[in-house]
Amino acid sequence: MWIERGVLMNLLLCVDGTKESVKALEKTIELVSGCRIDNVSLLHVYHKVNLPMMKDGSQHYDVEIMESYVQMNEELMKEHEQILEQAAEALRKKGVEPDLMLREGHTANTISKVAEDGNYDLIVMGSRKQSGPQQNWLGSVCNTVLQQTRVSVLVVK
Repeated sequence: MWIERGVLMNLLLCVDGTKESVKALEKTIELVSGCRIDNVSLLHVYHKVNLPMMKDGSQHYDVEIMESYVQMNEELMKEHEQILEQAAEALRKKGVEPDLMLREGHTANTISKVAEDGNYDLIVMGSRKQSGPQQNWLGSVCNTVLQQTRVSVLVVK
């Protein structure tokens, strides 16, 4: 293992429910099992579904449309919470009680800000495989986080 036993770490694991983030979770479990990690935080960043702009210049939305957007956001919030809870349960089975963070915003910017504000030692995140001419590039979220943050990043493929 590349991290020595006994080294104290504050780790931020980014999850989004994809198979790539499951791989990042599995790698984190390996790290937690083999190292002294003081804190593992799970972060899931989401985007709210916004009401569309009115085309006719009207200042008023139809009540039914507004209610459907509210309901859609409530259902999506439950899905976001479930993504965090499933990852947390996998860590709990290994004896780690993670901090859970659900944040709205631009994914890469939010990850970078949370990591720096929280004084994390390591960000763990999955990367989607690119195809075609982009296959030699990291995913845009990973690439942006790598460029923005001073925190070390473990990209799991």
